[in-house]
Amino acid sequence: MSVAIASEYTEAIAHLPRGAKLVAEDVRWDEYEQLLSELGPSYSVRVFYDQGRMEIVSPKPIHERPIEILHRLVIAISDQLEIDIESLGSTTLKKQMREAGAEPDASFYVQNAAIIHGHLDLDLAHDPPPDIVIESDHTSSSLDKFDIYARLGVPEIWRVFSQQVSFWLLSNDAYVEAEHSRSFSFLTAQVLNKYLELGLMSGERNAAKAFRDWIKAQTNL
Repeated sequence: MSVAIASEYTEAIAHLPRGAKLVAEDVRWDEYEQLLSELGPSYSVRVFYDQGRMEIVSPKPIHERPIEILHRLVIAISDQLEIDIESLGSTTLKKQMREAGAEPDASFYVQNAAIIHGHLDLDLAHDPPPDIVIESDHTSSSLDKFDIYARLGVPEIWRVFSQQVSFWLLSNDAYVEAEHSRSFSFLTAQVLNKYLELGLMSGERNAAKAFRDWIKAQTNL
């Protein structure tokens, strides 16, 4: 992708309505990386790459609210259990050998938090992928994002759909829905949905406080 063509994409992205998406076919890996470079670190859209097919998504505000609450709840786990959890937000995850690139709504290192301390540039060629990514499916996508994350080696996805979260664990290169989180074995999707709903109804702070109390009760059993 030449600079001129990349500029055409950035111009189109600048006028992309919230909730809309732009799909391009037969995009080379170097073209995908050129676009990411042109966009820079602070762009609001999310870019996915799947073996030559590229999708650019502009999320809706309703798409973002559950993600913000789940992020707050993960931080509550870190604070209450006094464990290191590193948040990478929607950092680009990409692996050229697998022709896969994704930008999750949120991502966290839990088991591998210590490994990436101090890393300024994530490189999945030698760094482990995040232990958890959160992916909101408020609207259907033309790309199978689960397949992208599987090729990137992400062990756990929290899928948000209709303001409900479900856990999906990587097994034999595919994801299987599970009751319990792999990273937090004490946590079920049912419990997490209870506090997600509380956050949507009563605010993040109230939900995080109640969630910390619940975690404390579990660890004191």
